[in-house]
Amino acid sequence: MRSPVAIGLRKVFWLSCACAFSLAVSEARANDTAAELATGGLIFVQNNDVEMRDEDLFISDSEIRVRYRFFNHAAKDVALLVAFPMPEIKISGEDDNLSIPTEEPVNILDFHTTVGGKDVNSEVEQRVFAAGVDRTQYLRDLGIPLAPHLPTTGQALDRLPREKWDELIKIGLAAIEEYDVGKGMEKHLAPRWALRTTFYWQQIFPANAETLINHRYKPSVGATAGTAIGSAYSSADDPYYKAYARKYCFDADFLASVVRARKAANTDSAPFTEERIEYILKTGANWSGPIQNFRLVVDKAAADNLISFCGEGVKKIAPTQFEMQKSNYTPDGNFTVLILKKITQ
Repeated sequence: MRSPVAIGLRKVFWLSCACAFSLAVSEARANDTAAELATGGLIFVQNNDVEMRDEDLFISDSEIRVRYRFFNHAAKDVALLVAFPMPEIKISGEDDNLSIPTEEPVNILDFHTTVGGKDVNSEVEQRVFAAGVDRTQYLRDLGIPLAPHLPTTGQALDRLPREKWDELIKIGLAAIEEYDVGKGMEKHLAPRWALRTTFYWQQIFPANAETLINHRYKPSVGATAGTAIGSAYSSADDPYYKAYARKYCFDADFLASVVRARKAANTDSAPFTEERIEYILKTGANWSGPIQNFRLVVDKAAADNLISFCGEGVKKIAPTQFEMQKSNYTPDGNFTVLILKKITQ
């Protein structure tokens, strides 16, 4: 997963009409907020012959696309295992609300890859863990789906004999939740395991030749129904504000922009909802040397939305798009994007 922007840099990129910050609204109810899951790019087995010549990364709230151009310097073909790990899915409590963009039990991010323009038929592995123990086969023997976030999984757990409930709870696979589904308050068995999904395949990198790999998927987008930033009751001294400012690299100029939008709307809260995306830059930097040419494009979707992220040399290339380019780039850390979406009446 090689990626763009160096978050470790303390230089802040600011665009008055494009950069933004938003703070999670402390008063928001649990069902008003969805947590984002960090995702990234492909992971390669360590190899010193294959270099990353180009990486072109596109990030938006609807799609992440990555184009890689590799070159194999060896005099013979090199076969490498390539993997794409999905973010781990774990429901820790009944108030958890994870942002998962599809209802698919396996291809949860709608992941697709092409090599040289041809679709790749990936293998997939799914494993379930509870209290550090692999319980995949245990659940399969019970006929329980592995995806803990889907309603069908909870329904399958509820159908288990009652004597099995205590066993699943004891080994950390499930917990009791009590709620009403139209028949009064009832106890239900809820998943508490972690699901790890990985797509993988063996890729041949021809000797002394380039290989082009493209992949795309839907991101996990954290969301909040409103934002406390710029509200009549918020303060720049608030610890939450300071944490957001560090994470998304916005400053007082941005806050002033949000306040202006609030005053123009004549409301106590700024007229924005909040979206958050996190991309893993560092994982998978296993090619020979740094990325020769790296390009990142971030799209905020609408011209009146606000966006903020950390980077250097960022320039606006379209009404909703911002670009950063680097040479001989070694990824470090994660890249986080904050988008404030304008609320329309």
